[in-house]
Order: sequence, then C-alpha cells, then structure tokens
Amino acid sequence: MNILVCISHVPDTTSKINFTDGDTKFDKNGVQFVINPNDEFGLTRAMWFKEKQGANVTVVNVGGAETEPTLRKALAIGADAAIRVNTEATDGFSVAKQLAKVVEDGGYDLIIAGRESIDYNGGMVPGMLAGLIGANFVNNCIGLEVDGTSATATREIDGGKETVSTALPLVIGGQKGLVEESDLKIPNMRGIMMARKKPLTITEPIDAAIGTTSVSFEKPAPKGAVKLVSPENLDELVDLLHNEAKVI
Repeated sequence: MNILVCISHVPDTTSKINFTDGDTKFDKNGVQFVINPNDEFGLTRAMWFKEKQGANVTVVNVGGAETEPTLRKALAIGADAAIRVNTEATDGFSVAKQLAKVVEDGGYDLIIAGRESIDYNGGMVPGMLAGLIGANFVNNCIGLEVDGTSATATREIDGGKETVSTALPLVIGGQKGLVEESDLKIPNMRGIMMARKKPLTITEPIDAAIGTTSVSFEKPAPKGAVKLVSPENLDELVDLLHNEAKVI
C-alpha cells in the first residue's frame, strides 16, 4: 500500500500571535512551527500501516523552504520520503490543486490529511482533494482499517459515531481518535540521523488559481476582569450572579 500523508506547517499553540501591515499579514517572528496536530494523528496511523502491513509512507507539504524542518521531523518519525511543493500555501483550493498533482504523479492508494489545520481552520483541503482526484472521502475520521483494496473507516457525527466501508483510493480527514495521544511518536536520535539520508524532493508548483485571500485578521477580545468572592460570603456571590452576571 502506497500512503501519502499531507503535512501542514503550523504555529505551536503556545505561540504568541501577532499581525503586521495593518492586521493583514501574520507575523512569523519568534513563532515556533510544528506538524499540524490533526496531521500528526494521521502520520502516526500511517506508521502503524507501515509496521503492520509494510506500507510505504510519503509526506507532502505545500510551502517554502522554511517548512523543511517540519518535513524532516516527519521523516524522523518514520516516513520513507518527503515532497515539498515549492509555493506558498495561500488558500485551500490552490493547495488542493497542488496536492492533486502530487497524488496523480505518485499513484497513492490512501491519502491521509488532517480534517483542518489549526492556523486557518479552513477544513477545505481534504474534501476538495478527493473531488479533484475522484477518490472516496471520509471526514472527521477517528478509526481506519485497510484490507487489500477495501477500507473500513469510523467517523465522528453529531451525537455518535458512524462506521462505513469503502474502496481505495481513499482520502480521509483525520483527527484525534484516529490514534490516541499516547501513541504519538517522538523522534529518537536514530530516527533523526536516518532522516538526513531520506529523500526530500522539491517539486515546482502547477498553475493554480487562488480562490480566496485574507482581507484582515482580528484578535479575540481580551478576557474581562475576574471578581473574586470569599467562599464564606455566599450572599455577595448570589447578589453578583443575580444582579451583575444575570445568570440566576
């Protein structure tokens, strides 16, 4: 089985976020970037298929040279090869078009992507990619088994879970639950050294129209001040909840 794992290069959730140029551009200065968490769950599941079924795993990213450390980390975790499409990831449709070309050239059976990236949270790429290549698609995927050319996937739905059977080629939008957080792999020294010898191919982008552009960004409103009430003063607490917060 030939697996392609789509990797987004995203800011660490602990990073302090700022914007420049009149709040029209994201300020990358001082920001630590990591593998998108939803993609890391997918990569870990791909490693399981590699260990149990002998699958070949390639990771791909659409981005500039600054994303290569993230791809190298994926190689250190255990991926066999990496591809970087040498263009900035500007919007979901253009990224899906670039990835579709990679899939067509590589003949992949299973394409694993995160359901969304934690930076822009667009949630568009996996579904558009499946549509462009004519593959089956399962979003919000929290379980996946493959037997030959058939797959059984479990996805999260409102109020429960749904299990579906489908055929390869298949695109999934994975999330937490596809593997447990305790299953995530931390690169060891041997993996880091081996990653230096694994192929990282840089391909030039195809001509793909950009469908959307970011007009401006706005931070959430700062949290309001907290008023502390002594646990012995229940009358004051009740008064504040009733007259100020108006929740009772």
